[in-house]
Amino acid sequence: MKQSLPERPRHIGILRLSALGDVCNLVPTVRALQRQWPEARITWIVGKAEYGLLDGLDGVDLVVYDKSTGFQGMRAIWRQFEDIRFDVLLHMQQALRASVLSLGLKCDVRVGYDKARAKDWQHWFTHRQLAPHPRAHVLESFMDFARLLGVEDTRLDWSLPVPEAAYQEARQLTGDRPYLVISPCANPRLRNFRNWSAEGYAAVIEHVWQRFGLRTVMSGGGSPQERDMGEQIRRLVPNVEITDAIGRTSLKGLLALLDRARVVIAPDSGPVHMANALGTPTLGLYATTNPDRAAPYCWRSHVVNRYPDAVRRYLKKSAETVNWGTRVRHADAMALITLDDVVEHLDGLMAATRDIADDVTEPPHED
Repeated sequence: MKQSLPERPRHIGILRLSALGDVCNLVPTVRALQRQWPEARITWIVGKAEYGLLDGLDGVDLVVYDKSTGFQGMRAIWRQFEDIRFDVLLHMQQALRASVLSLGLKCDVRVGYDKARAKDWQHWFTHRQLAPHPRAHVLESFMDFARLLGVEDTRLDWSLPVPEAAYQEARQLTGDRPYLVISPCANPRLRNFRNWSAEGYAAVIEHVWQRFGLRTVMSGGGSPQERDMGEQIRRLVPNVEITDAIGRTSLKGLLALLDRARVVIAPDSGPVHMANALGTPTLGLYATTNPDRAAPYCWRSHVVNRYPDAVRRYLKKSAETVNWGTRVRHADAMALITLDDVVEHLDGLMAATRDIADDVTEPPHED
């Protein structure tokens, strides 16, 4: 017998710890829940880095779980919630660690993914599962949780909090002239293989400078891999104005930097989804991950997509026959993206968004 879902939940729990791009894709679901039940309390258990992105999200109690603290941190969360019971807990993190964490949270009903989408045996830890939704984008998979609860108004709204101090931080790096942001690297995890080449980025920087008069700001974290990529790119275009902000911004500062950009270019990584959430024109570079599942949602028609080619070449299959979400873990896959691919899509994106070009240098709330 299925566990009943609440008709008017008073306290909704959300368990989604990571990653930056995924929590960005989850925010519209939170907004949909708020529209449906404005009086409901929403508590979101989130990762440490992700908290830095979401801090200040209105109407949401954010609670940090730092996975590096292991079982000790898990027990701390359980103690923090020992006197709290959720009407419904939305278990949106497909990881065994998160499933174990969920068991220590009191709730009337725990909702998770359907068996086809669940990973790490998540469906064994939930009372109710989503209806099947084959070949869904990540954002739509999150929104399926709201749909299961009866939410019909699924309009997209992010309204991410970006404080004025973050805009000041961004302006100190960029001034007030328009710019393009390139975030060249994805998270430097083992066998990630999502990065395009320094030579390719350098040629794009030269192109936007010559054709559009746009200078480039490079963004990213402070890892050795990211810093090295930035240095390689700068050496390849010594005569073009580039601001290297790699490792030089806070997370909120990065949001402000992306918000004020004319265009953002990046591989499948947090910044493409952050830029998408802010309404900034976004060009995603995809070959090792499927953009139909994970492209910047509002800019899917502009994505550079060599994923089908990578699947054919390195997996000897077609994109239609591999499991949804299959990654191509081959070091040469991103080399299938050509400079012509990127320039063609970039020029098209610039033309399609010409009407917003005059509005990208200042945050809308400023006097």
